[in-house]
Amino acid sequence: MSLECNGSDLQFEADLFKAADKLRGNLEPSEYKHVALGLIFLKYISEAFEAQRAKLMEEEYADPEDPEEYTAARVFWVPDTARWSYLKDNARARDLEITDPVTGNRKKVDIGGLIDAAMEAIEKANATTLKGVLPKDYGRPALDKTMIGDLVLLFSDVTMHTEGEKSRDLLGRAYEYFLSGFAGAEGRRGGEFFTPRSVVGVMVEMLEPYRGRVYDPCCGSGGMFVQSEKFIEDHSDQRHVEEAKRQISIYGQERNHTTWKLCKMNLAVRGIDADIRWNHEGSFIRNEFSNTYFDFILANPPFNISDWWRESLAEDIRWEAFGTPPQGNANYAWLSHIYHHLAPRGTAGVVLANGSMSSQQSGEGEMRKRMVEQDAVDCMVALPGQLFYSTQIPACLWFLAKDKSANGHRDRRGEFLFIDARKLGVMVDRTRREFTGDDIEKIAGTYHSWRNRDGGYQDVPGFCKSAGTKEVAKRGYVLTPGRYVGAEDAEDDGVPFEERIAGLKAQLDDLFLQSRDMEDSIKSKLAGFN
Repeated sequence: MSLECNGSDLQFEADLFKAADKLRGNLEPSEYKHVALGLIFLKYISEAFEAQRAKLMEEEYADPEDPEEYTAARVFWVPDTARWSYLKDNARARDLEITDPVTGNRKKVDIGGLIDAAMEAIEKANATTLKGVLPKDYGRPALDKTMIGDLVLLFSDVTMHTEGEKSRDLLGRAYEYFLSGFAGAEGRRGGEFFTPRSVVGVMVEMLEPYRGRVYDPCCGSGGMFVQSEKFIEDHSDQRHVEEAKRQISIYGQERNHTTWKLCKMNLAVRGIDADIRWNHEGSFIRNEFSNTYFDFILANPPFNISDWWRESLAEDIRWEAFGTPPQGNANYAWLSHIYHHLAPRGTAGVVLANGSMSSQQSGEGEMRKRMVEQDAVDCMVALPGQLFYSTQIPACLWFLAKDKSANGHRDRRGEFLFIDARKLGVMVDRTRREFTGDDIEKIAGTYHSWRNRDGGYQDVPGFCKSAGTKEVAKRGYVLTPGRYVGAEDAEDDGVPFEERIAGLKAQLDDLFLQSRDMEDSIKSKLAGFN
């Protein structure tokens, strides 16, 4: 099968994913994900290696067989038997004799065992960065070896019409698209490792991480980091993109070891150098960057986590600003953790459940009051439903700032921007919505015009409103944008009656979903008294 890239943003990736998915057979998406993504990674580093090798072959004093010539160019060294050309030539292997890269003994393998050996050899050759990262279970008996061989041949065609940097960029895009596709196929479980691209796009365009330290305390598969680098690519002089990328440093933590591996590979296929750490305890219990502060923080923490608390956290320094978060819900613990880690002029974007904007339970209302009075909140964005793979419950974006008079923007201390984006986005299938490029520009543009010294910002009924501390206090420190933006002027809007009723029905469905979520939460808490 030949796959050409016709220049469209998603057609190439979508076609490749469909072709790969046909080979999946009865294998569950959660299992197949690691099979396919591991092979894309292997193809990528082989492409990068061969491109660097070709360069070295043309240089008079270079040694193409010296691994240091590759690591100096930030390219992984790939041993002979791990190179993609060797795997492709043996895609139908059933009884191939090789040397085990771990034991040094001779053994016979099929294509699955050959891939496992390739992964072991690459990890061994690049131990400082890849040790324990790559999947190595392609040789297990339960895995269909014909399917694996078919995948190898499919991915072999990915770059046949491209070369050099462009071919590797295609593989990076393919890896990200596959992450999205598997998240959709896995539904609620898949959403735990992947934040939808358009949501990340809004956050990145609003925060504008041009330079400095970027951090995600629950980084999943690394989508926030990929989009941050893409932002730099899109907004930089193309002659100096690589130099611009070096202006940011990336840090992350993830508690799920399998997801951490996906993240490490995702960043590697994008050529992103990052400090991503794993421990099974997570950012609250074992904060890997306890003494580090960041210019930009982007995070999509799991919503409403109830089992996060440990007694060792009772006097934690992270609670000094707003008070100790409730033990039964981690939402405000995440906000406190993130705010604590902001540099003196740092800003953050955080995805949280809608309830975080108005909840009064277990002291959350008091914490929110302190956040407002200490000017920690910069902007609130209400999101439409059906944006996420993991939940149909509408979410919101919190934007926090350590110093609202700094960073070259106007002094907006004592002011808060509310954006109601619930009417934006388009349905990409029957269950999921995405923001368009125009939607992202509208939200981010509104935020930037509000922050800018040049002004130009205006309240838009039904969409955005700038409010002061007194108005927020008057509304009980509830930060739901709908409380502030008011109703859109419906005069002569030309919307047919049937369409208006459908919109009202969608809003009512959203309210019913929130009501059921609240009911489940109450039942869960009451169950503890039985």
